Amino acid sequence: MADLEVYKNLSPEKVERCMSVMQSGTQMIKLKRGSKGLVRLFYLDEHRTRLRWRPSRKSEKAKILIDSIYKVTEGRQSEIFHRQAEGNFDPSCCFTIYHGNHMESLDLITSNPEEARTWITGLKYLMAGISDEDSLAKRQRTHDQWVKQTFEEADKNGDGLLNIEEIHQLMHKLNVNLPRRKVRQMFQEADTDENQGTLTFEEFCVFYKMMSLRRDLYLLLLSYSDKKDHLTVEELAQFLKVEQKMNNVTTDYCLDIIKKFEVSEENKLKNVLGIEGFTNFMRSPACDIFNPLHHEVYQDMDQPLCNYYIASSHNTYLTGDQLLSQSKVDMYARVLQEGCRCVEVDCWDGPDGEPVVHHGYTLTSKILFRDVVETINKHAFVKNEFPVILSIENHCSIQQQRKIAQYLKGIFRDKLDLSSVDTGECKQLPSPQSLKGKILVKGKKLPYHLGDDAEEGEVSDEDSADEIEDECKFKLHYNNGTTEHQVESFIRKKLESLLRESQIRDKEDPDSFTVRALLKATHEGLNAHLKQSPDVKESGKKSHGRSLMTNFGKHKKTTKSRSKSYSTDDEEDTQQNPGKEGGQLYRLGRRRKTMKLCRELSDLVVYTNSVAAQDIVDDGTTGNVLSFSETRAHQVVQQKSEQFMIYNQKQLTRIYPSAYRIDSSNFNPLPYWNAGCQLVALNYQSEGRMMQLNRAKFKTNGNCGYVLKPQQMCKGTFNPFSGDPLPANPKKQLILKVISGQQLPKPPDSMFGDRGEIIDPFVEVEIIGLPVDCCKDQTRVVDDNGFNPVWEETLTFTVHMPEIALVRFLVWDHDPIGRDFVGQRTVTFSSLVPGYRHVYLEGLTEASIFVHITINEIYGKWSPLILNPSYTILHFLGATKNRQLQGLKGLFNKNPRHSSSENNSHYVRKRSIGDRILRRTASAPAKGRKKSKMGFQEMVEIKDSVSEATRDQDGVLRRTTRSLQARPVSMPIDRNLLGALSLPLSETAKDIEGKENSLVQI
Repeated sequence: MADLEVYKNLSPEKVERCMSVMQSGTQMIKLKRGSKGLVRLFYLDEHRTRLRWRPSRKSEKAKILIDSIYKVTEGRQSEIFHRQAEGNFDPSCCFTIYHGNHMESLDLITSNPEEARTWITGLKYLMAGISDEDSLAKRQRTHDQWVKQTFEEADKNGDGLLNIEEIHQLMHKLNVNLPRRKVRQMFQEADTDENQGTLTFEEFCVFYKMMSLRRDLYLLLLSYSDKKDHLTVEELAQFLKVEQKMNNVTTDYCLDIIKKFEVSEENKLKNVLGIEGFTNFMRSPACDIFNPLHHEVYQDMDQPLCNYYIASSHNTYLTGDQLLSQSKVDMYARVLQEGCRCVEVDCWDGPDGEPVVHHGYTLTSKILFRDVVETINKHAFVKNEFPVILSIENHCSIQQQRKIAQYLKGIFRDKLDLSSVDTGECKQLPSPQSLKGKILVKGKKLPYHLGDDAEEGEVSDEDSADEIEDECKFKLHYNNGTTEHQVESFIRKKLESLLRESQIRDKEDPDSFTVRALLKATHEGLNAHLKQSPDVKESGKKSHGRSLMTNFGKHKKTTKSRSKSYSTDDEEDTQQNPGKEGGQLYRLGRRRKTMKLCRELSDLVVYTNSVAAQDIVDDGTTGNVLSFSETRAHQVVQQKSEQFMIYNQKQLTRIYPSAYRIDSSNFNPLPYWNAGCQLVALNYQSEGRMMQLNRAKFKTNGNCGYVLKPQQMCKGTFNPFSGDPLPANPKKQLILKVISGQQLPKPPDSMFGDRGEIIDPFVEVEIIGLPVDCCKDQTRVVDDNGFNPVWEETLTFTVHMPEIALVRFLVWDHDPIGRDFVGQRTVTFSSLVPGYRHVYLEGLTEASIFVHITINEIYGKWSPLILNPSYTILHFLGATKNRQLQGLKGLFNKNPRHSSSENNSHYVRKRSIGDRILRRTASAPAKGRKKSKMGFQEMVEIKDSVSEATRDQDGVLRRTTRSLQARPVSMPIDRNLLGALSLPLSETAKDIEGKENSLVQI
């Protein structure tokens, strides 16, 4: 956003002139892919928050939020402009607006250069204002925009007034279930002007405030104000200290709160905070569930790189699926500004000696390597200065490798110079702090035995992330006159079908990646329409035989017939090297893949040398990066988790998605974070549960892309699958009171949209971390109220390793045949703030949950069943056992012949379609009663034969008893709602305090 700085200082006259032209509207040509330009009137709405156009068949969709605009470029720079003939349009009349998560482009042509310049200036001015806002100003602005938009959408005839019938329709849209008499009464109280029977926007704001009066907040204020309707400075300070657990609360701080949030001038003069000001304060970022101090870097950044989780992107250049989508350089800018610190660049030989970036053997579009490097150079350190890792996947000839090295050195310059970096102790990776402003090239390095005078040499290509299986690769050989266009059309239909299928599945299903569906979409379709290349050799088929299918029990029948012809690497070791120790990786049964590498590119790799598993030598050296697909990494995590953790204390490991995720879906990163893997690469272009977890993980520590691993993962080891992985450490008890909800919308996929039924919401809270900590609990259902439902329910969780745990809040709409997803928010456990807090749902302007948080420490050796009843009896009986370390090389065996009893007792269980249907009918609690808590096995599922008796249709284990709950003493809402507002702390509260203390064993 550095280029926007200049627009913040435009003269008021110039700003007003631009805004006036934009709000009046300008006729422009809108270019579209594969069609002629469309003439439309583009204009800025009166609130300067949206760009709109008309005419449009989808008037509601004909808008772009200024908030969503990523950048505005001048001239013919976009791909759509490049497809037009040179002389078609004057470049000075052209500009492009990039917006949304997928960097969609709106390509516009004005009738003269002056109009284009006015629009570019005006849009960049608005973007600069948004980028300069603090969190409080942004919250207020988005609230005001939402209220205005709500009014305009309710005003069906566009006369700027709302009658009583339009108000009733609005109530239904907002999920408000109030008696018509009550609505009419509030309507009449707000209708104060001469024009009776309608509400102006100002009157509607008064009506909305009446409707939004929060009983829970009002009672909370009364309990600290001695039953007055306002808080004095002293009473506000007491509330902040006792409830919000704030330290060093000063009089000046309380006066500043009153000045910022109080709306009544009379109250400001008296230095008191009324209910409206108190509500504004409680709904502000100051009372958000996320610790405001964690918006800045607060962790120790002087430890070795291997001690950090690093935000990583897979195939960064892609905007969509892995087969047909567009590659764009702007994706690098987007992910870097989102906090990603490791980006991937797939390099291939291009025309005219210019290397290109794209996904090999697919129909994804190509972009120039030079453009990618320039974009990374421009945006790498805009948001923060911590190092960026450039993961180079090199598929180029020696000549174009030299061109790659030339561009890297010429564009990055001193950002590649690591000679001054202090590595501290020998044989240790440098720290993020010491690498500030530097770019690390991750790639192959020539072996040391070659000598410095060797211009080039051969290196192993075994770990190359060439993720396309041979049978899936597009070979440009078509039969029966089939053209490339026909192939692309066929594959696009297959992909659309696959995506439709994935949308039918539950959004929260962690097992939504179905191997069968993806196999069907790729292998069957391609084999039917593409002629197999004759150069697919036996080794390619054998490699495929070891692919994803062989890792799941349900595919054994498919691979059994092939097992005689294609033995695994370890079977070859046994047959051909009977004297060798088990666990060593020798690939004598097939020829190793190698590639040529030039010296210039090799020399740029310093601390991030890509190595294959069989090339690892336990000589104490650092600077190696091991790459695994999720499938291979899953085996290692399951079979040798402690050994893997030890390896990750000295070296870096990168995990990338399976080859079969052609729809760019994401795998669950938790198992790999739990094993200490630093670079867990996800498809940033694919929104969903896994990216939400990733975003939450890295939002802490200033969203700088580096999060410190727990100390226990950096030194020593523990078994992440153990029932009590850290017996000497205190555990955390989270007591979470879910009080109420605010402005919860209808589900995004609601069949009837805003006209659908008023929702019946309930809240589900999920703890995600070590397997022993993974569980979820939920509230009862509130009927017919999405506007201000009240639950007043307490959920209790025990967490063994809070440093890596995530807390996920989900709101569901209960339905007779299942449940519908409304919204979510995920926060790291370590970023939770105690006290009364609002949990704003991600991507929804006003929707929130109001909660109270208490965090206790629990000491001593307790039975896991007592600490957390969601903990399963299988863990308690010792379904997992400690294993002995087998040596570093044994860690990376492809198919170990021996496995511990723990390995045999766990496997990934895929659900059938019948299971999925049953799951939807059993997913919500019965109305009026609380659903029992479930132990949620995010990481692994317990063996079928053992667990069937206790497993429900959801595939998770039910909790048979409620957890031992300790209600915090400082919860005045409890007493108020029970009608005991005026009573002091009673014997009951003392009794509760006694129970709470009984949980703490020192």
